[in-house]
Amino acid sequence: SLTQSRHSLHLGDCAKSLALYGRERQRDLGLAAEQLRLARRHLGRITGHVGAEDVLDIIFRDFCVGK
Repeated sequence: SLTQSRHSLHLGDCAKSLALYGRERQRDLGLAAEQLRLARRHLGRITGHVGAEDVLDIIFRDFCVGK
């Protein structure tokens, strides 16, 4: 189904971010932290957890802010 496909894509992206976190952890802590943030965001898209960053993305994408 569509929902299962969407969940599968987000889980795959989460796994990719976690793999990149493992590689970046030794080189650059800032880049590693970004990968953890992305992994959490993908899981949030499955569970329905919406953070402030997601709301701001929608506002700036869908509305003419500042015009």
